[in-house]
Amino acid sequence: MANVKTVIEEWAVKDLEDGSSLKIAVLGCTELGNESRPGIQVMYMGNIINYEPLFVERLAYQAHKAGVSEYLLTDYSWTYYEDQYIKNSLIIGSPLKARVEVKTRSSKPVIKEYELPFEV
Repeated sequence: MANVKTVIEEWAVKDLEDGSSLKIAVLGCTELGNESRPGIQVMYMGNIINYEPLFVERLAYQAHKAGVSEYLLTDYSWTYYEDQYIKNSLIIGSPLKARVEVKTRSSKPVIKEYELPFEV
């Protein structure tokens, strides 16, 4: 069976300083990862994060080890500036959630969460 991608949400946060915007696309996929199981993809600035069971299991372990319920994916976030960023996190709980936080220089942080279609 082929992977079927469906758009869950596409959104952008505009920066009034220079007219640019930070765009996010979230897709639901029927097959992701080595086990070809359902998951979601978060796409931003040419980067893709695949929230699939094996990856999320590893992230959940790291979050448990750090003693946090919201685990910031520092390697999968754009946090070079303090006044504009894209932060991707995994929210531990039932259900598991992918969290995206976007801020531009002229906006307040916009936070959206997406339930993952599996448990680990």
